[in-house]
Amino acid sequence: MLPSERKVLVIGYGNPGRQDDGLGPALAAALEAEAPPHVTVEADYQLTVEDAAAVAAHDAVVFVDAAVSGPEPFAFHTVTPGEPLSFSTHSVSPAGVMALARECFQAGTAGYVLAIRGYEFNEFGEGLSPRAQANLAAALEFLRTILRERVFPEDVPHLTSGLACSAHAVPGATTAKGAFE
Repeated sequence: MLPSERKVLVIGYGNPGRQDDGLGPALAAALEAEAPPHVTVEADYQLTVEDAAAVAAHDAVVFVDAAVSGPEPFAFHTVTPGEPLSFSTHSVSPAGVMALARECFQAGTAGYVLAIRGYEFNEFGEGLSPRAQANLAAALEFLRTILRERVFPEDVPHLTSGLACSAHAVPGATTAKGAFE
């Protein structure tokens, strides 16, 4: 499939009432008003099994969440379908959603995680810390470029940037080819 034909889903998730944990929904809110027609934007507190149907209806999905550690301002990497879910699962990982999309809908959706570095998670309250806001701005600009051009890092083997990019402790995650150095 040509990059210009890709339908992309962006799912921002996290709890806006827990300070920087709201980075995913904040990115989704900022992106929703300006999303190109080929991009669907959703926001929620957590990923659920129902997200698999939406993932299956798209060619690529970007899961956006806050990261409590890892590179600043963000990390971007591929995520592959994970292990089958247990019966009692009420929240699901990106790899789990990808597995459900594959198993239930025969989806071949490409998956990515955009992990935006946050700093303040231990208090209740809405609003992002100043450092998290700066990281959100950088992540939003990065994602806007990808969505506008529909070209993901593995599509351009020698793509580089001044942004750190690596896989971190996310089951089923691998660093994308052409990762940002």
